[in-house]
Amino acid sequence: MLEGGPKFPGIIGLNNHDNTYHDLSQGFYHKLGEHSNMSIDSYDSLQTSNGGGSVAMSIESIGSNDSHTRILNHQGLRRHANDNYSVQQSVNRRGRVPHALNDDALAHALMDSSSPTEGLENFDEWTIDLRKLNMGAAFAQGAFGKLYRGTYNGEDVAIKILERPENDQERAKLMEQQFQQEVIMLATLKHPNIVRFIGACRKPMVWCIVTEYAKGGSVRQFLMRRQNRAVPLKLAVKQALDVARGMAYVHGLGLIHRDLKSDNLLIFGDKSIKIADFGVARIEVQTEGMTPETGTYRWMAPEMIQHRPYTQKVDVYSFGIVLWELITGMLPFQNMTAVQAAFAVVNKGVRPVIPNDCLPALGEIMTRCWDANPDVRPPFIEVVQMLENAETEILTSVRKARFRCCMTLPMTLD
Repeated sequence: MLEGGPKFPGIIGLNNHDNTYHDLSQGFYHKLGEHSNMSIDSYDSLQTSNGGGSVAMSIESIGSNDSHTRILNHQGLRRHANDNYSVQQSVNRRGRVPHALNDDALAHALMDSSSPTEGLENFDEWTIDLRKLNMGAAFAQGAFGKLYRGTYNGEDVAIKILERPENDQERAKLMEQQFQQEVIMLATLKHPNIVRFIGACRKPMVWCIVTEYAKGGSVRQFLMRRQNRAVPLKLAVKQALDVARGMAYVHGLGLIHRDLKSDNLLIFGDKSIKIADFGVARIEVQTEGMTPETGTYRWMAPEMIQHRPYTQKVDVYSFGIVLWELITGMLPFQNMTAVQAAFAVVNKGVRPVIPNDCLPALGEIMTRCWDANPDVRPPFIEVVQMLENAETEILTSVRKARFRCCMTLPMTLD
C-alpha cells in the first residue's frame, strides 16, 4: 500500500504476509493462448447484447470457456416437473421480477424472499432493500453472472449478479473475496468521475452489486456507433480529462484499477465520463500477490503482459491507449488479434500510430504514457495538468481562427 493510503478492513489475502489470494488465483485465472477459439477481449470483458446503456463491469469468465451462466444447472435451483413455481411465489412481494424474466434463475435467486439477505460486515448501510429493487432485462452476460437494467427507489440502475460456484470451494472463496473488495472499493470511492455505488447484498447462491446506470453506454460502444470517426477534439480532451481526474483520485488513495479501457468508461447525459469496473482493482501491495492475467491485452502495459512486477503506472499506460482511441475513434491494434497485439507490444515495441494532424501536446502525452519504461510515464496529476494545457491551447487556437475569419469578412449589420 502506498504510504499515507487508507487501510481497507475486510479485504482478505491482500497484505504482504498473506499469499492466500495469490495461491487461489493460480487455479482460478486461466490465460488464453494463441490457439484459443475465444478472443481475450471477449474473455475479460462482457459482451453486451445491445447498443447502449452498458455498465461495463467485468463478470469474469475466468476458468471457463462457457459464455453462459451455469446457475441454471445449480442443484438448488433446478426446477422439477411437479413444481408449482411462479414469479409471485419467488418474489413474495419483495421487489419485482417482470414476466419476461420468469425463466431467469439468477434474477429469481436474488429476489427470492425465502432465502436470507446479507450485507457486508461493517458496510451494513450499503445493504440494498430488495423491496425497492425492480429487475429489468439482462443486457450483458458472462460465465459467472449477468448485468441487468432495473430501478432502485425509482432510479435507473445497473444490477450485477454473480453466481456462487456450487462444487468449487476455492473458487467460491476467491469470488467472495473479489465481491467484498469491489463493495469496499466502490463504497470508498466518491468522485464525480467514478461510477456511483448504490448498494450490494449477498444471498446463499448469488452476490449482487447495484450502481448508477449510464444511458450513454461505454466509450467503446460510443466509438463503434460513430463507425471509427474521431470524437470532436474539444470533447475528446474534455472526456480524457474526466478519466485522468478520476484516476488521479484513485491513485491518490493508493489503488490500482488494472483494467482501464474504453469498455469500462461510461458516458452520462452531459457527455461526462465516469470510470467503472473496480472488480479487478487491487490495493497496491507487493505485486507477487497480484494476478497478472487481469485486464485486456490491447490496453495492457507490457510489464503486466510479461508477468513482471508492476505499479500504478500500468493504469497510466492504459490511459495512453484510451486517449489515442478518443483522438482517432479507432480500436487499438484493430488489424491484430488481442494475442498478436500483446506480442507486438512486448517484443517489437509496437504502439498505435499517432495521426500526423494530432495536436503535438496530445501526441506527447500518449507517447509518455505508453513508454515501455514505467518510470518515464507521468503520474495522473501531471497528466491532468498536461491535458488542461492542451485544452487551453485548443480553445485559444479556435478563438484565433474565429478572429481571423471575422477580419477577412466585411462588416455587416449582423
